[in-house]
Amino acid sequence: MSNPASGTGQKPALNPAQIWNMSFGFLGIQIGFDLQNGNVSRIFQTLGAEVNELAILWIAAPMTGLIVQPIVGHLSDNTWGRFGRRRPYFLLGAILASFALFVMPNSPTLWVAAGMLWIMDASLNITMEPFRAFVGDNLPDRQRTKGYAMQSFFIGVGAVVAGALPWMMTNWMGLSNTAPAGEIPETVRWAFYIGGAALLAAVAWTVFKTKEYSPEQLAAFEAARQAELGTAPAEDAGVLRSVGQFNTGGLIWLLIGLAFAALLFFARQDPRPSFLGDIEIAQELYVLAGLIAAFGIIQLVAGMLRSGGRDENGFMEVVNDLFAMPKTMRQLAVVQFFSWFAMFAMWIYGTPAVAEFHYSAPDPTTRGYQDAADWWSLLGSVRNGIAAAAALGFIWIASKIDRKRLHSANLAIGAVGFAAMLMITDPGLLWLPMVGVGIAWASIVSLPYAILAGSVPANKMGIYMGIFNIFIVVPQLIAATLLGFMLTVFFDGAPIYAMVIAAVSFVLAAIATLFVQDGDAVGAET
Repeated sequence: MSNPASGTGQKPALNPAQIWNMSFGFLGIQIGFDLQNGNVSRIFQTLGAEVNELAILWIAAPMTGLIVQPIVGHLSDNTWGRFGRRRPYFLLGAILASFALFVMPNSPTLWVAAGMLWIMDASLNITMEPFRAFVGDNLPDRQRTKGYAMQSFFIGVGAVVAGALPWMMTNWMGLSNTAPAGEIPETVRWAFYIGGAALLAAVAWTVFKTKEYSPEQLAAFEAARQAELGTAPAEDAGVLRSVGQFNTGGLIWLLIGLAFAALLFFARQDPRPSFLGDIEIAQELYVLAGLIAAFGIIQLVAGMLRSGGRDENGFMEVVNDLFAMPKTMRQLAVVQFFSWFAMFAMWIYGTPAVAEFHYSAPDPTTRGYQDAADWWSLLGSVRNGIAAAAALGFIWIASKIDRKRLHSANLAIGAVGFAAMLMITDPGLLWLPMVGVGIAWASIVSLPYAILAGSVPANKMGIYMGIFNIFIVVPQLIAATLLGFMLTVFFDGAPIYAMVIAAVSFVLAAIATLFVQDGDAVGAET
């Protein structure tokens, strides 16, 4: 990366190799996410969960995102140390997420698996959230669509790898995709081991192969940008010169406390006798978990208050920014709500939907169910391979059509894909609807962020990206709470109709996109 000593003038454009290096870590992050999204319902059902319990078991994932992402965004805005501003969070999250990927497929009971989902998702969120701000920090406006499209490309490639791993373990390596009742198949275990190693390696590549602009340089770039636009900076650019030191301790203690509480909760749901059956012992352990989490929160808040005048109101700055978000961000929040509701419906119910509707094998102990699960995982590779190709296409298309119309069209194509899953009964043809969903997915993880990055102040990039992800988390919480109820009441519990709900949600997102104000849309990129 160009790193001018003066720190003045416009941000220089980066070359393709630099954009590649700064985005490469997303390959590993998405391998982790897609192993989670494609196999957790399978693991839950293998360990005894019923279909109508899946949504509520998944609630840990969005809950952790709701808590972690704004905090990490705020902290990374206020960080500067040996590894820069965002990169320490990349590395910390990758280490924790890799650990969770190694442990998850060895879960002996349902409550352990649910607790590991909590830890895994929190760790992936620690890594992912600063990556979004990283592109906004390092690229000029005219290259941001290219930068987020490159991230989307690696998201697609990573998801292809993750989706293919269980199928490859069965068909290429000869491992068994069945196991005795209550045990995770060998194919899933090895897929998670490989994915954990790949995640850590990819993120480490970005950490050690990239640099970041200093706070002083970012402040000068933002001032120059505002001068070019003829507007005054939203805040004194000089505040970027005072930054806090990277503090992982508070965040780690908070996560340990939350994970401990989650494990206790799910452990007490296990009907088998254990010392946790003693309510007094359980209460004491809950108090201990609360004290650990509280200690972490105190450390985090104290760190914010010690940030040398940069954050005089501490955590209240996060709350203030939530209510002061730009108009474009509020409009995109509606789009994100319906987009991610659809995706979460697919991740929760994709495996049981295909197993029951296309394979007539709803019982997770049967070979038919495991074959359906492998096929659905491989279809994820098709979907994400299309997404990777589409992301590169967006770089060219975005120079010919404005970004909001492009995003709206992509979401409409995705809606057709979801609806087609109900019309196609031959599982061998399910790759056709995955083409449409893949195009929509590539758009969801690139174009809204490219639009958003040009509408927020540079010194608030991390916190606003974290807040923006609340509008990914909230629909997931609602989906986890309501989808099971909706399927039971309106569709007799048939999971395939979750895909119909997803199609309707994509249509609503496409309509909402047309009302977004993209004031910083840029034509051809360099």
